[in-house]
Amino acid sequence: MKIGLFIPCYVDQFYPKVGIATYELLQKLGCDVHFPMGQTCCGQPMANSGYQHLTKGCDANFISNFAGFDYIVCPSGSCVLHVKEHLHDEKMEVVAAEMRKRVFELTEFITDILKIDHIDASFPYNVGMHVSCHGQRGLKLSQMTELNAPFFSKPEQLLHNIKGLNLVSLSRKDECCGFGGTFCVTEEAISVKMGQDRIKDHENHHVDYITGGDMSCLMHLEGILKRQKSSIKTIHIAEILNSMASEK
Repeated sequence: MKIGLFIPCYVDQFYPKVGIATYELLQKLGCDVHFPMGQTCCGQPMANSGYQHLTKGCDANFISNFAGFDYIVCPSGSCVLHVKEHLHDEKMEVVAAEMRKRVFELTEFITDILKIDHIDASFPYNVGMHVSCHGQRGLKLSQMTELNAPFFSKPEQLLHNIKGLNLVSLSRKDECCGFGGTFCVTEEAISVKMGQDRIKDHENHHVDYITGGDMSCLMHLEGILKRQKSSIKTIHIAEILNSMASEK
């Protein structure tokens, strides 16, 4: 199974260890992983700001880098959702349409494609799971609490089986953190207050770490935690899952 590793800009620039953890994890799970060196931004920031028409170059470059893979895997639900909904190319629309079906968020790929529900890893801490809006409401990685429907969560399914990890039950488990891409720039005060509320829920449940599938949301929460001089740390779910042994 040939995998193209799609790493978002902010992960590449600010949190490269998340990209490395994703690469190592997929290898340990038996995938043939490749990192196309020519990849750049997928165009999400421009689309979020109302400039979708300026992302044609991003689309063409994405297709050029990832067209030859069986699957495209990314440790960011928001970037995956953008590609699934917005990847188009007038000259290669058939190829683009097929690629939109083959791009997956990391935990979605592990549970739905690799059919893995247990990873032999160890992380002996109290952990709170931050559910990002794009992953939940766009990719359907977990059930929305306002619906009268059976609960499910692909990330939590994996975390529940990590040795020593205590996954706490939050009071408002799918509340937005306030990051929202450009929302945190245009509505800074509201964004910060939402982030503070999200952190308070984790503090009330005495977590050691806040984890999630979108480093952008965790970056937002991390900034607030540091300003509050909190002992709580953030960690991407790929880093927890990658704490498995290389050899079994």
